[in-house]
Amino acid sequence: MSSADPIIAKPHYWEDAVSHLLRRDRILKKLIPQHPEVWLTSRSAPFVTLARAIIGQQVSARAADTAWQRLLEAAGARPSPAAVLRLGADGLRAAGIAQRKADYLHDLATHFSERKVHPDRWSKMDDEAVVNELVSIRGISRWTAEMFLIFNLQRPDVLPLDDPGLLKAISLHYFSGEPVSRFEAREVSLAWQPWRTVATWYLWHSLEPVPVQY
Repeated sequence: MSSADPIIAKPHYWEDAVSHLLRRDRILKKLIPQHPEVWLTSRSAPFVTLARAIIGQQVSARAADTAWQRLLEAAGARPSPAAVLRLGADGLRAAGIAQRKADYLHDLATHFSERKVHPDRWSKMDDEAVVNELVSIRGISRWTAEMFLIFNLQRPDVLPLDDPGLLKAISLHYFSGEPVSRFEAREVSLAWQPWRTVATWYLWHSLEPVPVQY
């Protein structure tokens, strides 16, 4: 499924984050022990993370995985900007990628190929600076940029309020299934700081045994 082997090592902050969340949040105190051998892993290629996040926008995990497999079949097991540009938007659509997402993937590949973005600098930039650079690419929303912060850069305190899975989990576990607003979700998350990424990860796991990786 991946163009690069995932980084299996636990993020250096993971145990500190878990200790904090177990102390501060009664829901996570119950959820975290249910998933003792899972943690955030990362794929090493920024282009792959972003391409997969684009494909995963606004679709189910199963649909995203199907579309990703189609891209791998068309562009090779290790998709690169050059491989996507060789296919072109028409080739991506012929491979079964939705038209709009094919256009977005082509634009992403163009940005990388023409060095309009600077992945070599992202690890040293703060979260908002990375987000601001990424959202200049067509098809990359704040949600997509936040998935990149979580899965590629492994930033510890990202709260993706545009993520339907996170809002669903907060609704289920904190509000007895009632719909929640972004304000309510943010209020719940105050106890998680500065480890909101880790809390989000466990809440995703409460819904899906194997959440989508990017």
